Amino acid sequence: MSELNAGGRVLVLASGNKGKLREISELLRPLEWEVRPQSDWNVPEAVEDGQSFLENALIKARHASRLTGRPALADDSGLVVDALNGAPGIYSARYAGGAGDEANYRKLLEVLEGTGDESRAAHFYCAMALLKNAEDPAPIVAVGRWDGYIAREPSGAGGFGYDPVFFIPEKGCTAAELPAEVKNAMSHRGRALRELLRLLRDEYDA
Repeated sequence: MSELNAGGRVLVLASGNKGKLREISELLRPLEWEVRPQSDWNVPEAVEDGQSFLENALIKARHASRLTGRPALADDSGLVVDALNGAPGIYSARYAGGAGDEANYRKLLEVLEGTGDESRAAHFYCAMALLKNAEDPAPIVAVGRWDGYIAREPSGAGGFGYDPVFFIPEKGCTAAELPAEVKNAMSHRGRALRELLRLLRDEYDA
């Protein structure tokens, strides 16, 4: 049994985002891992003062592992819009000052108003980090990217975050209109997690 699996297949998710918990739990279910949010241990949110997605993922995972004494998984993800020099980027979740998902994507649509279709390219980016313990010097790290365009108006009731305005050309719809299993197969988070699991199997026989 690997060190990661000692004491049961429980991973602390360093996030309170219910949509993220649901997606990651679904993706890990085949391996029979239980993903529990850090709120189960009353862990406060970490101070995300990194300058990149990866730095913030490591900060959150180390914080959760230190306060729970368990392996921790964190991701930091966001929307990168080419025409906005990468914004909202690492500030995606608080782009509208913490007013919530709808306020974030409404602000994005306002900022891009008048921008031609050829300049609305964007991608979701996810950096994921798993630490066996708070002092782990060799975290398992994976990244994923999902390319698309920013739609001119929101559509769809699924997903979360910027999904209603993230248009996927090959599907002809937004991320919020995709069934969960299709989104998980295509998304930045799904790609990062599958890479993370591959690395886990290689290194720890997970």
